[in-house]
Amino acid sequence: MVYGNIMKDKVVLITGATDGIGKEAAKNLAAMDAELVIVGRNPQKTESAVWDIKTYSGNNNVNHLIADLSSQIQIRRLVEDFQNKYDRLDVLINHAGGIFLRRRDSVDGIEMTIALNHLSYFLLTNLLLDVLKASAHSRIVNTSSGSHLKGRINFVNINLTRSYFIYTAYSQSKLANVLFTYELARRLECTGVTVNCQHPGFVRTNMGASDNVLVRILKPLIFQSGIPVEEGAETLVYLASSPDVAGINGKYFYKKEARDSLPLSYNIKDQKRLWELSEKMVGLQT
Repeated sequence: MVYGNIMKDKVVLITGATDGIGKEAAKNLAAMDAELVIVGRNPQKTESAVWDIKTYSGNNNVNHLIADLSSQIQIRRLVEDFQNKYDRLDVLINHAGGIFLRRRDSVDGIEMTIALNHLSYFLLTNLLLDVLKASAHSRIVNTSSGSHLKGRINFVNINLTRSYFIYTAYSQSKLANVLFTYELARRLECTGVTVNCQHPGFVRTNMGASDNVLVRILKPLIFQSGIPVEEGAETLVYLASSPDVAGINGKYFYKKEARDSLPLSYNIKDQKRLWELSEKMVGLQT
């Protein structure tokens, strides 16, 4: 990948950047001379990631903010911290995510997978929309997954209180990323802000790390056929930085190409329904 300084003077905020694909993307964007802000939950791990990114890129303009993105209070504090330090945002990358063997609730009483993988994107983005619009032409990039193809939004029981299964929860959250992207894209028309989502591929990462012994045993076998994180980060970096996608809005990308997502993801009624439900779940007023 050719770096240069095509991101010079661009402020980039990226979640999920302390490990795996997110960290690799952060390293590449820093190497393009972006002013980078990474978000992590663990202070020590986040500070270590900042050091690694600076060392790799030679760019000292890399900073961090701390927040547990499954907590709505912490997301709101994160936005306040960011706005106190920065007056522009050129690229917002929503990449943080998780997959959970057993059902558990967030501190807000919401099933953890949908809280972290979807509602954190929804709330963080909406709270930063004013600064993104003021920084136009700016970009939002959401990380979805090919798993969305098996997803369905359980509008009646989105917290899966009666029928939790690890893959049902994960695929629902990844479909939510696509629906959110498409609805947001329509709302952002003529604002100078674009939003797209991407599938990084089946990547060898620490996602799904668990204290469960069986998961720890099986995980290396499951992921041994995955692509390296360097390859998995390419589409994320492409959407955040490439002139080729300037002005492209409301698309689903895989391997740096716009692809068709699940047919039902284009249902405008469901996009709006999820948006309205998400507003209620995070306490936003339209």
